[in-house]
Amino acid sequence: MYDLAIREGMIIDFENNSIFVGDIGIKGGKIVDVGRCNGNAKKVINAEGLIVSPGFVDIHMHEEVIGNSVDGDDYDIGNNMLRMGVTTAVGGNCGNNRQDIKEFLDFVDHNGAPINYLTFIGHNFLRNSLAIDPYRKATEIEIQKMKDMVKEYIESDNAIGISFGIEYSPGITFREMVGLCNDIEDNILLSSHYRGDADKSIDSIKEMIEISRVTKKPMQISHIGSCSAMGYMDESLDLIEVAIGEGLDIAADCYPYNAFSTRIGSAVFDEGCFETWNKSYDSILLTEEPYKGIYCDEELFYKVRKEYPDMYAVAFVMNEEEVIDALKASFVFVASDGMLNKGQGHPRAAGTFPKVLGKYVRDDNRLDLTDALKKMTLLPAQRLGLRNKGDIQVGMDGDIVIFNPATIIDQATFTEPTKPPIGIEYVIIDGKIALERNNVVNNRLGKSIRRNQLSL
Repeated sequence: MYDLAIREGMIIDFENNSIFVGDIGIKGGKIVDVGRCNGNAKKVINAEGLIVSPGFVDIHMHEEVIGNSVDGDDYDIGNNMLRMGVTTAVGGNCGNNRQDIKEFLDFVDHNGAPINYLTFIGHNFLRNSLAIDPYRKATEIEIQKMKDMVKEYIESDNAIGISFGIEYSPGITFREMVGLCNDIEDNILLSSHYRGDADKSIDSIKEMIEISRVTKKPMQISHIGSCSAMGYMDESLDLIEVAIGEGLDIAADCYPYNAFSTRIGSAVFDEGCFETWNKSYDSILLTEEPYKGIYCDEELFYKVRKEYPDMYAVAFVMNEEEVIDALKASFVFVASDGMLNKGQGHPRAAGTFPKVLGKYVRDDNRLDLTDALKKMTLLPAQRLGLRNKGDIQVGMDGDIVIFNPATIIDQATFTEPTKPPIGIEYVIIDGKIALERNNVVNNRLGKSIRRNQLSL
């Protein structure tokens, strides 16, 4: 008897790039049958007319501190991830961890979580732990100390690799980044937030490619839309394609919005940023009280930078067509960059995957459904070494999202950033129902996933 049977669903078949109507049988958290499953089941889902996909794998999100949600839960972002079909996600991106990795993963192990979590160790986190000013380069002694810390976090705490947040610490040097990658495990993943965007994006892309070339380690270029979607996307994508053709292991991710978000006190908003973007102060939307929903003028911009440096701000500086170009590239995955501060911030944390499927696949016909789903599931799973996730095959983990292709769409906005999507009918994690007809029924099915469990 199956623990769970999904009947008559439109099942995604990546191997044949097709969709077929069939059943899925799940037992013991694993997919045990695909096709026609005639056995009895403890629970049956009628998925007629619905797409049955692997659970979405978000390779770039920012749940770095647990226990600070405004709704009294321990997970500020994971609950929103679950509601939009994400079953596994990666934190510690852009060089940032704001909580000790062991503490974070142990909490997940002991308490469960809305989704499964992996994490990088962030370079900027290491710098902060040594009190290195963001605007100065590290000394050789400091680099060695950080290298020792990286080794410990990867070998003992099972971080999946190193993330760099170059723009956030302008003093970071190429030598420093490469130095951290020496004498550590080969089978780790690097990811990087660029050094600069817009007219600095091409040199930034080249630098990230060169890090991969020198270290001989795979590089995941973070949120390429916010790097290059200001007139430089074609050249950026061409650079990556050439590097891949040379044998380098380079990929990127992108979220489906024409605005980025980060803390307004960060180096991203340092002097000269508006000239770089060819925008003005009124392109910046504030997301938290006492200025929630207000666009800046010059006076307010500098006031908030000084008095509320940790406030998340949204910068409308990207071109949508270039974001779409990125999402269409074969080596670019869909990822949310999901980041909230007590429920406030950018809607990408609650809307990314439904927006791609509802707007860019169904309504605008800019992306093929199977290709889009592959960018949300199989490709990031393979990138992370998650050999049992990202596909619907016998033996794979029972992590599945079932959605209505006719109705799925995001509802999160820049003023209501956590408004849940519609059209997500079921989310299944480890063979158990976590969300049913848009309602969360169990948000503690997720587990920690550590490097020693991966096949990198």
